[in-house]
This record gives sequence, structure tokens and C-alpha cells, in this order.
Amino acid sequence: MLTRVSVLGKENLPREGGYIVASNHLSEIEVPLVYLILNREDTTALIADKHQQNPFFRWLVNTVGGIWINRAEADTHALRAARDHLRTGGVLGIAPEGTRSPTGALIQAKTGTAYLAEVGSVPVIPVGVTGTWKAMPKIFTLKRPKITLRFGRPFSLPALDRRERDVGLQRNTDEIMCQIAALLPPEFRGVYSQHARLVELLEMQRADTSALQEEKSLPLTDGSFQG
Repeated sequence: MLTRVSVLGKENLPREGGYIVASNHLSEIEVPLVYLILNREDTTALIADKHQQNPFFRWLVNTVGGIWINRAEADTHALRAARDHLRTGGVLGIAPEGTRSPTGALIQAKTGTAYLAEVGSVPVIPVGVTGTWKAMPKIFTLKRPKITLRFGRPFSLPALDRRERDVGLQRNTDEIMCQIAALLPPEFRGVYSQHARLVELLEMQRADTSALQEEKSLPLTDGSFQG
């Protein structure tokens, strides 16, 4: 009622089994939005414990079984809870950046999401969100901001080499963020805009689009054309 929401790629969301939904982070709105769109009772999310100061937000997170995490330290209790949730087939929403972007564009991510994908043995589904940055003032003035969520295809990360664990975590984190960046307009790709992996993903997108267009223009058996 308060926003105009468009959802793209919803067919990429598995109906069962554990996975991580990794999103860019611009506003508190994203948590309830993603929760409603996924429409699975076994969905939860990692939420910064500073938001417990907001009575409504605290009630909302506790109601849906959210996992509070202390970002100021290595919160092993929260990470274990998230890992166990994934291992039992649940869905976990997380923002790899760890905090809201002050500019609306992607900032450097932390390695926690890649770590949880490894220990939970689950795939990652990237989602690029636009329209939530500075949306709250519009909502309060009933201007109904337009919000778009674009879900990408599930992907699995390569296993970590114990001898080079930190290197592997960073590589997998970059993969997650580049997958998210590929779902966003250029102005929102931030620090990943020139990453070699993002360039590769965008080339793959263009190739897929070209192949689909060619397929639509192929002649039918009766000599007519599709499209």
C-alpha cells in the first residue's frame, strides 16, 4: 500500500531446501520486503543488534525469528545459529556489506556471507534492490516510492582450501558481490564496478540476451517466423 514493488526473477527461488539470499543494503525496508516475497515460513535473517533500540523493528524481527548479531565483534553465537538454520534446510537473508551504503552504491563487503555458505553447504541467490535508498521520507509523505527487486540464479561457491582460507573467503565474497552488482544499474555497482568478474558476468548476460533474441527470430516449420 505504501510502495510500488516490482519483482523480477522470482522463478529463481527454490521452493524447498536451504539457501542464502544475499542483497545490497540501502534501508531497513529490505528485510520485511524480502521476507514477504520469499513466502517461506523457514525464512530468517541476520540483523544488526543496534536495531533492537527500535521497539517496532525489535518486535518485527523477533516475530519472524530473526537472528540478532553484534557486528562489533566476532559473534560466534549468531553465526552458529545461522549455520544451523541453513543446515536444517532454512532460508537466510543477509547483506554481505554488513551495513547500509551511505551513497546507494555497493561498498566493500565482509566475508561472513561466504563463510556461512561454506559451513552451511548451501547455494547463494543474489538480489539487487533499487528504490529503497531514501525511500522512508517518501513513504511518510505517501509518495509511494518505486522499489525493484531482481533475483538472480542460484550459484554455488567453490570449496575453501584450508591452507589459503582467507584468500578463498575473499574470492568467494567478491563472487557474491559481483553477482549482486550484475543485477544493479551501473550507478549502483560502487566499488565493484570495475571488477574483472563483474565484467565477465555482464558479458555473459549480453550473450544470453542475444541468444534469446536470435531464438525468437528463428523460422517455424511452416516457414513463418517467431517474434
